[in-house]
Amino acid sequence: MSSVPSPLPPSTANWHWKNKNVTKWGHEWFKTELTNLKAQGETEGEAVWIADVFDVDGDIELGQRKSKLITIFDCRFAINWEGTASDGSEVKGRIDIPEVSHENTVDEQEPYGYMWGMTTLATPEATAVYNLAKSRLPALMDVVFRKFPATMLEVHGRDLTVSADPSRSGTPAPSTPAAAPSPAATAAAPPKPVKKPDVKAVNTTTVTVEGNFAASADDLFGLLTDEKRIPMWTRAPAQSAAKADTDYSLFGGGVKGTYIALTRPTEIIQSWALSSPTWPSDHTAQLTTTLVQGSDSTKVTFTLAGVPLGIQDEIQRNLEGYYIHGFKSIGYVQLVYSQPSPPPKKKRAPSPLPKKNTSSYLPVIAISALIFAAAFSIPFLSRS
Repeated sequence: MSSVPSPLPPSTANWHWKNKNVTKWGHEWFKTELTNLKAQGETEGEAVWIADVFDVDGDIELGQRKSKLITIFDCRFAINWEGTASDGSEVKGRIDIPEVSHENTVDEQEPYGYMWGMTTLATPEATAVYNLAKSRLPALMDVVFRKFPATMLEVHGRDLTVSADPSRSGTPAPSTPAAAPSPAATAAAPPKPVKKPDVKAVNTTTVTVEGNFAASADDLFGLLTDEKRIPMWTRAPAQSAAKADTDYSLFGGGVKGTYIALTRPTEIIQSWALSSPTWPSDHTAQLTTTLVQGSDSTKVTFTLAGVPLGIQDEIQRNLEGYYIHGFKSIGYVQLVYSQPSPPPKKKRAPSPLPKKNTSSYLPVIAISALIFAAAFSIPFLSRS
């Protein structure tokens, strides 16, 4: 009887390219998560919501290569939105989103594009609801889109990754019949101690990003900590009590942590963790934000200590994109100072060559001419 070949070790099995198509699951997930997203207006009776995601197009796959899981998706959305105006009338319209992909969700190469339309007759009340939809719904949809890659990994990642633990679901393992233990052996066997998983040390570095803004330090401090003002530049829900030993959440849960110390308006110290597949689980960095106000601007410096090695470039782009460019997107002018160039050195004019005194050569020339004439005249005088 031939023996059953032993399975490949996990390190080898996870090295090769594998992929799983999850397009149908992904389309349904987007429809469920996006539908009924709702935002209230400041005027009584105003509200907008996603009524129907009637078309999702594009492939969605989860791949694995060299032991790394990769989300692969590029989708297009057609969405109906609805709302109620302050006078009780219904307002309807459509949103087209041409691209939601790995590149602009995980790599963040460019922001999502939204194409807006209103099918209801344009009245002042309807236009107000239309503007409410354009200003509030994108932030809610952004949160859903950025949550998708992590959800895909959580739901389908185990189907591609081979684990060394044979009891893990979704992992191929040889099935061998086990003999049932006798009652006596079961009673005598002491309970096995539960072995805690080893916590691997994370090699880290520090990332620093800074910018100068034409605003006061107190204004920028409030922009960074006030729960009502944070969504202005993050375009996503936030939680922030702005007190030491309280938790906070930015970018719809994309960044979480705890305030350690706040000194208004000069310094904020907080723990900082990113909800991303590239950020190690249970790892926390520390973000120190300093604000130094000058005569016409305030210098803001973000110093993030404890960034895992290998993703420091990604984190630096995130800090620049979300914090620095977030301020700029709502009208805070970033000042760029340049060092004045030194005045050009004056070139020294070449000193004129000294004029030759030709008068000193005249006696020599006269004597040479006399000698030359005498040399020719002597033969003629001797003949005569």
